[in-house]
Amino acid sequence: MHAPATKVAIHPFSDPGPEQTGAQLMHANPYRPWPARITSITELTATEKLFEFRFIDDRIRAAFHQQPGQFVELSIFGVGEAPISISSSPTKEGFIELCVRRTGRFTERLHQMQCGDIVGIRGPFGRGFPINDMRGHDVLLVAGGLGIAPLRSLINNIHDERSEFGKVTIIYGSKNPSEVMFRHQFEMWKHRKDFDLYLTVDVPDDTWDGEVGLVTKPFEHLEIDADNTFGALCGPPVMYRFVVQEMRKKNISYDRIYMSFERHMKCGVGKCGHCQIGHQYCCIDGPVFNYWEAKNIQESM
Repeated sequence: MHAPATKVAIHPFSDPGPEQTGAQLMHANPYRPWPARITSITELTATEKLFEFRFIDDRIRAAFHQQPGQFVELSIFGVGEAPISISSSPTKEGFIELCVRRTGRFTERLHQMQCGDIVGIRGPFGRGFPINDMRGHDVLLVAGGLGIAPLRSLINNIHDERSEFGKVTIIYGSKNPSEVMFRHQFEMWKHRKDFDLYLTVDVPDDTWDGEVGLVTKPFEHLEIDADNTFGALCGPPVMYRFVVQEMRKKNISYDRIYMSFERHMKCGVGKCGHCQIGHQYCCIDGPVFNYWEAKNIQESM
């Protein structure tokens, strides 16, 4: 049974005093959003933008540490709050990057904001990808559509600590070339000899020179050391079944296949129940689950 939440009425811009550390402040009230300034905005596609945020309080900025695959609750004061996966690597301290698709009132308002505007951020929340277990192993990363946003944190973490990992293979699928995000990074990875990159689209145009077909198509010619490989995937739910099947055909163990689930994680701390899947809460037991955990959840629903 979850203990009742204790709410503390603190204005997000009130001064908490200099005597507490950033970690103490963040743990004292997980419901409190901390003010952060938008420091950069990059347009990725017609509907997605990458926002960079920097906490205003130096103590909070120094205390914020995440794992690849975790998320934050982003607030626009007077508008609302939404869970957003972190797109930046834990190796990059001092700022947070969030990739946001324009889909409704909250995200529409965020897309209208400019550098210098203030938002609120609380977190990080959830369980991320087991990057420490992945060290010393090959890693196969598969993303579809917006699923590249949370997976980018893991990819960039591996990139920044490249010597600690074996072979790295990245597969990314989009509907069409205009929806491919992070093109500049894909161009960089494409020319690195220590990354194997496969891009695929459902519907190509005259400029496309990559694979054509579903995100599973590159598996046809992948060479994988199954006993030494971890799989990580994120994308539309319909994609998971088919990608897992392809990973199993390559003999990757079920307990080394990890996937990120999306739910409306409203509170972020397992209190409200909005993100409950079967007997687990996506916000604290996930959003990253291995195959066996995901299978058991689905069978219990």
